[in-house]
Amino acid sequence: MLRPNLESYRLEAGCDEVGRGCLCGPVVAAAVILPEDYANEFINDSKKLSKSNRENLFEEIKDAALAWSIAEASVEEIDQINILHASFLAMNRAVKSLNLIPHHLLIDGNRFKTDLNIPFDCIVKGDGKFASIAAASILAKVYRDNLMADFAKKYPGYGWEKNVGYPTKLHREGIIKLGLTPLHRKSFRHLPIQLDLGL
Repeated sequence: MLRPNLESYRLEAGCDEVGRGCLCGPVVAAAVILPEDYANEFINDSKKLSKSNRENLFEEIKDAALAWSIAEASVEEIDQINILHASFLAMNRAVKSLNLIPHHLLIDGNRFKTDLNIPFDCIVKGDGKFASIAAASILAKVYRDNLMADFAKKYPGYGWEKNVGYPTKLHREGIIKLGLTPLHRKSFRHLPIQLDLGL
Protein backbone atom coordinates (compact mmCIF):
# COMPACT_ATOMS: atom_id res chain seq x y z
CA MET A 1 0.00 0.00 0.00
CA LEU A 2 1.25 3.49 -0.82
CA ARG A 3 2.29 5.90 1.90
CA PRO A 4 -0.55 8.23 3.00
CA ASN A 5 1.71 11.28 3.38
CA LEU A 6 5.27 12.56 3.52
CA GLU A 7 4.78 14.14 6.94
CA SER A 8 1.88 13.54 9.32
CA TYR A 9 -0.45 16.25 10.61
CA ARG A 10 -0.20 18.64 7.70
CA LEU A 11 -2.50 19.21 4.74
CA GLU A 12 -0.64 17.76 1.76
CA ALA A 13 -1.88 17.92 -1.82
CA GLY A 14 -0.58 15.36 -4.27
CA CYS A 15 -0.17 16.66 -7.84
CA ASP A 16 0.38 14.89 -11.13
CA GLU A 17 -0.20 15.46 -14.84
CA VAL A 18 -0.93 13.33 -17.90
CA GLY A 19 -0.54 13.87 -21.62
CA ARG A 20 2.97 15.29 -21.88
CA GLY A 21 4.01 12.77 -24.51
CA CYS A 22 0.89 13.04 -26.63
CA LEU A 23 0.87 14.60 -30.08
CA CYS A 24 -2.44 16.37 -29.51
CA GLY A 25 -4.89 17.58 -26.93
CA PRO A 26 -4.35 19.47 -23.67
CA VAL A 27 -2.07 18.44 -20.85
CA VAL A 28 -4.23 17.68 -17.79
CA ALA A 29 -3.26 17.90 -14.13
CA ALA A 30 -4.99 17.07 -10.88
CA ALA A 31 -4.43 17.91 -7.23
CA VAL A 32 -5.83 15.79 -4.40
CA ILE A 33 -5.88 16.22 -0.61
CA LEU A 34 -6.69 12.94 1.13
CA PRO A 35 -7.71 12.48 4.76
CA GLU A 36 -4.87 11.72 7.19
CA ASP A 37 -6.17 8.21 7.84
CA TYR A 38 -7.15 7.37 4.26
CA ALA A 39 -6.09 3.95 3.04
CA ASN A 40 -6.97 2.13 -0.16
CA GLU A 41 -4.90 -0.85 -1.26
CA PHE A 42 -6.03 -0.46 -4.87
CA ILE A 43 -4.71 3.07 -5.40
CA ASN A 44 -1.50 3.06 -7.44
CA ASP A 45 0.20 4.76 -10.36
CA SER A 46 -2.61 5.12 -12.90
CA LYS A 47 -0.47 3.52 -15.64
CA LYS A 48 -0.39 0.27 -13.62
CA LEU A 49 -4.17 0.03 -13.30
CA SER A 50 -6.75 -1.30 -15.72
CA LYS A 51 -9.18 1.13 -17.29
CA SER A 52 -12.10 -0.26 -15.26
CA ASN A 53 -10.12 0.01 -12.01
CA ARG A 54 -9.18 3.61 -12.79
CA GLU A 55 -12.78 4.51 -13.52
CA ASN A 56 -13.99 2.92 -10.28
CA LEU A 57 -11.28 4.68 -8.28
CA PHE A 58 -12.12 8.00 -9.99
CA GLU A 59 -15.43 8.17 -8.13
CA GLU A 60 -14.01 6.69 -4.93
CA ILE A 61 -11.25 9.31 -4.79
CA LYS A 62 -13.63 12.22 -5.41
CA ASP A 63 -15.94 10.97 -2.65
CA ALA A 64 -13.16 10.35 -0.12
CA ALA A 65 -10.91 13.36 -0.75
CA LEU A 66 -10.98 16.43 1.46
CA ALA A 67 -10.45 18.40 -1.75
CA TRP A 68 -9.71 17.62 -5.39
CA SER A 69 -9.36 19.53 -8.62
CA ILE A 70 -8.62 18.90 -12.30
CA ALA A 71 -7.19 21.55 -14.64
CA GLU A 72 -5.82 21.83 -18.18
CA ALA A 73 -3.28 23.72 -20.21
CA SER A 74 -4.46 24.07 -23.80
CA VAL A 75 -2.82 23.05 -27.05
CA GLU A 76 -2.22 26.75 -27.78
CA GLU A 77 -0.50 27.22 -24.41
CA ILE A 78 1.64 24.12 -24.99
CA ASP A 79 2.80 25.56 -28.32
CA GLN A 80 3.46 28.98 -26.79
CA ILE A 81 5.38 28.05 -23.64
CA ASN A 82 6.46 24.40 -24.34
CA ILE A 83 5.10 21.21 -22.84
CA LEU A 84 7.16 21.31 -19.63
CA HIS A 85 5.98 24.78 -18.64
CA ALA A 86 2.43 23.95 -19.74
CA SER A 87 2.54 20.97 -17.36
CA PHE A 88 3.61 23.28 -14.54
CA LEU A 89 0.81 25.66 -15.51
CA ALA A 90 -1.82 22.92 -15.39
CA MET A 91 -0.61 21.73 -11.97
CA ASN A 92 -0.63 25.28 -10.61
CA ARG A 93 -4.18 25.74 -11.89
CA ALA A 94 -5.26 22.50 -10.23
CA VAL A 95 -3.82 23.59 -6.88
CA LYS A 96 -5.39 27.05 -7.17
CA SER A 97 -8.78 25.44 -7.81
CA LEU A 98 -8.78 23.36 -4.61
CA ASN A 99 -11.39 24.42 -2.07
CA LEU A 100 -8.78 24.00 0.68
CA ILE A 101 -5.35 25.61 0.74
CA PRO A 102 -2.76 22.88 1.27
CA HIS A 103 0.19 23.38 3.60
CA HIS A 104 2.51 21.44 1.30
CA LEU A 105 2.59 20.01 -2.21
CA LEU A 106 3.86 16.61 -3.32
CA ILE A 107 4.76 16.89 -7.00
CA ASP A 108 5.30 13.86 -9.20
CA GLY A 109 8.59 14.25 -11.06
CA ASN A 110 11.88 16.03 -10.55
CA ARG A 111 11.01 19.65 -11.41
CA PHE A 112 8.30 22.19 -10.64
CA LYS A 113 7.83 25.95 -10.85
CA THR A 114 5.17 27.88 -8.98
CA ASP A 115 4.24 31.31 -7.69
CA LEU A 116 1.74 29.93 -5.17
CA ASN A 117 3.97 30.45 -2.13
CA ILE A 118 3.30 26.89 -0.97
CA PRO A 119 6.31 24.71 -0.14
CA PHE A 120 6.69 21.55 -2.19
CA ASP A 121 8.71 18.41 -2.67
CA CYS A 122 9.35 16.86 -6.08
CA ILE A 123 9.25 13.08 -5.88
CA VAL A 124 10.47 10.98 -8.79
CA LYS A 125 7.93 8.24 -9.54
CA GLY A 126 5.85 9.68 -6.74
CA ASP A 127 2.67 8.19 -8.18
CA GLY A 128 4.02 4.80 -7.13
CA LYS A 129 4.98 5.98 -3.64
CA PHE A 130 2.33 8.33 -2.22
CA ALA A 131 -1.43 7.82 -2.28
CA SER A 132 -2.27 11.48 -2.90
CA ILE A 133 -0.03 11.67 -5.98
CA ALA A 134 -1.40 8.36 -7.28
CA ALA A 135 -4.94 9.65 -6.70
CA ALA A 136 -4.11 12.79 -8.69
CA SER A 137 -2.68 10.68 -11.51
CA ILE A 138 -5.89 8.62 -11.63
CA LEU A 139 -8.17 11.67 -11.73
CA ALA A 140 -6.10 13.34 -14.43
CA LYS A 141 -5.84 10.23 -16.60
CA VAL A 142 -9.51 9.24 -16.46
CA TYR A 143 -10.56 12.82 -17.21
CA ARG A 144 -8.13 13.16 -20.13
CA ASP A 145 -8.88 9.71 -21.57
CA ASN A 146 -12.60 10.52 -21.61
CA LEU A 147 -11.88 13.92 -23.15
CA MET A 148 -9.85 12.37 -25.96
CA ALA A 149 -12.56 9.76 -26.58
CA ASP A 150 -15.02 12.63 -27.05
CA PHE A 151 -12.59 14.39 -29.41
CA ALA A 152 -12.30 11.12 -31.38
CA LYS A 153 -15.97 11.42 -32.33
CA LYS A 154 -15.31 14.83 -33.87
CA TYR A 155 -12.03 13.79 -35.51
CA PRO A 156 -12.30 10.07 -36.40
CA GLY A 157 -9.49 8.16 -38.03
CA TYR A 158 -6.69 8.83 -35.55
CA GLY A 159 -7.61 6.21 -32.95
CA TRP A 160 -7.81 8.68 -30.08
CA GLU A 161 -10.48 6.59 -28.40
CA LYS A 162 -7.72 4.03 -27.79
CA ASN A 163 -4.38 5.83 -27.99
CA VAL A 164 -5.66 9.09 -26.36
CA GLY A 165 -3.28 11.08 -28.54
CA TYR A 166 -0.04 9.19 -28.04
CA PRO A 167 2.10 8.54 -31.15
CA THR A 168 0.90 5.05 -32.05
CA LYS A 169 1.06 3.54 -35.53
CA LEU A 170 -2.69 4.15 -36.04
CA HIS A 171 -2.39 7.77 -34.96
CA ARG A 172 0.50 8.43 -37.34
CA GLU A 173 -1.27 6.65 -40.19
CA GLY A 174 -4.23 8.96 -39.55
CA ILE A 175 -1.96 12.01 -39.77
CA ILE A 176 -0.51 10.81 -43.08
CA LYS A 177 -3.96 10.11 -44.52
CA LEU A 178 -6.03 12.94 -43.02
CA GLY A 179 -3.50 15.60 -42.02
CA LEU A 180 -3.34 17.49 -38.76
CA THR A 181 -6.34 18.67 -36.75
CA PRO A 182 -6.65 21.89 -34.73
CA LEU A 183 -5.99 19.74 -31.65
CA HIS A 184 -2.53 18.66 -32.80
CA ARG A 185 0.38 20.41 -31.08
CA LYS A 186 2.20 22.40 -33.75
CA SER A 187 5.43 22.45 -31.73
CA PHE A 188 5.66 18.64 -31.73
CA ARG A 189 7.15 16.35 -34.38
CA HIS A 190 4.17 14.30 -35.50
CA LEU A 191 5.96 11.84 -37.77
CA PRO A 192 9.43 10.26 -37.73
CA ILE A 193 11.93 12.34 -39.68
CA GLN A 194 12.10 9.70 -42.46
CA LEU A 195 8.41 10.21 -43.16
CA ASP A 196 8.72 13.99 -42.89
CA LEU A 197 11.33 13.86 -45.66
CA GLY A 198 9.29 11.47 -47.74
CA LEU A 199 11.94 8.74 -47.50
